[in-house]
Amino acid sequence: MNAQIIDPLQGDFPEVIEEYLEHGVMKCIAFNRRGTLLAAGCVDGSCVIWDFETRGIAKELRDKDSVAPITSVCWSKYGHRILVSAADKSLTLWDVVSGKKITRTILEQTSLLARLHPGSSTPSTCLVCPLSSAPMVVDLETGTTTVLPVTVPETVNEVAAPPRNKSSDATPHFTPTAACFNKRGDLVYVGNSKGEILIIDHNRSVEIQAVVPISTAAVIKNIAFSRNGMYLLTNSNDRIIRMYENLLPQRDGSITLQELVKTTDNHDVLEKLKVVGSKCLVLVREFQDTITKMHWKAPCFSGDGEWVIAGSASKGEHKIYIWDKAGYLIKILEGPKEALIDLAWHPIHPIVVSVSLAGFVYIWAKDYTENWSAFAPDFKELEENEEYVEREDEFDLMPETEKVKESGVNEDEEVDIVTVEKEDGFSDSDMSQEELCFLPAIPCPDEQQGKGGGSSSKLMESTHSESPVSEDAAMEGLAANNASSPHEGKLLLSSFRFLCNILFIGGVQRFYSHGTEIVRI
Repeated sequence: MNAQIIDPLQGDFPEVIEEYLEHGVMKCIAFNRRGTLLAAGCVDGSCVIWDFETRGIAKELRDKDSVAPITSVCWSKYGHRILVSAADKSLTLWDVVSGKKITRTILEQTSLLARLHPGSSTPSTCLVCPLSSAPMVVDLETGTTTVLPVTVPETVNEVAAPPRNKSSDATPHFTPTAACFNKRGDLVYVGNSKGEILIIDHNRSVEIQAVVPISTAAVIKNIAFSRNGMYLLTNSNDRIIRMYENLLPQRDGSITLQELVKTTDNHDVLEKLKVVGSKCLVLVREFQDTITKMHWKAPCFSGDGEWVIAGSASKGEHKIYIWDKAGYLIKILEGPKEALIDLAWHPIHPIVVSVSLAGFVYIWAKDYTENWSAFAPDFKELEENEEYVEREDEFDLMPETEKVKESGVNEDEEVDIVTVEKEDGFSDSDMSQEELCFLPAIPCPDEQQGKGGGSSSKLMESTHSESPVSEDAAMEGLAANNASSPHEGKLLLSSFRFLCNILFIGGVQRFYSHGTEIVRI
């Protein structure tokens, strides 16, 4: 697509389903930092890595010890590792290049979400949101877990963190809690069942440092940061998606938070935490459907943080809602009659990837409209042909009046084709030369190869190939398609081979077959 003929007035968001990926039954997806690779967790316990540029499978990570469905996948910062959580309470850290397991940890509860530490290139720490217990920080090397508090203590001496789960009978009913790292990974933001956003410094002291309450006190189901770390998104049971602005600095956010706690004087613990929280997060916008009042699923930001998307949680609907940061509903994408279970926006391009209940991955892209008037300012597009009468001297050449425009390009200047330009989408991120962006794609065997119903394009490609193997395959394909019986096919095949092997030994002339013609060389 020529960028010069694209209408600049079109919105930079996806509009139609461009393609879909199919490999088993996929349930969760995640892009790497550059958007060149897409990881998908399957029901059979495998993790498939797609090359998003070629739409081919680059690698498949399969654990022989686990066949349980995958609940979440997460890339490391530079893409060398992938963390996979499964329904059998396991956490598996994979090396992407070698395809080998680094560590495997078994938890006491099934984890619904697992995220690697975003501030490390080779992380060994992750944040886990179990099914029926509080979020915890897990050290994958040692297997130790640190349970995070989910309620604000009423007194100073009260223990905020819930006890560890000893058995299913002794543990009381617990609502699943959402949690996420900030951009640098020094703070954890937890959304609890009381409608509160808790800010926890997990490195120094596992204590609640700030609280941001929601007006309706509804259960927070999802919580996520934008790529640049400037905005926070929450999804609550009151069917409202809220966007907060992060007032803490991107670097040393935990140090700034500690200073706010020390400088805030208040005898009441809860009020003090709320005062500190008001200096950390500020509510900017609310997104909802005032007509249908539907629940939302998998809300997230676009790669540049200019758009907010969420999927409909209604059964039998595959709808994706797109808002701008001002709160206006821009587009509703309607897909197949299948429920939506996961959603992700490409880090760079206006592409959205969604997962259906049937296990298909749909790729939503922009429907570009070519604007040919961009080539000339005075060019006018016509809806239909019009009769035009030219003037007598309209197209006469007048060399004496024309001015030759001199080009300002220095033809002797060397063109730099080695230096990689810095992308705007990663201006807030540190660059790394060791980042993993691509993997060698594994070619999938063609199931139609060798059968009579092959496509004509493949047949023509194999016919014009210079290798003997492909020539034999093409001859067999022609014989199989043109022959009405096995005997006629053998006769036609032998005749075709006879024409291909003609040699005039008496002279210096040699002939060989090229497709269906005999060419002289």
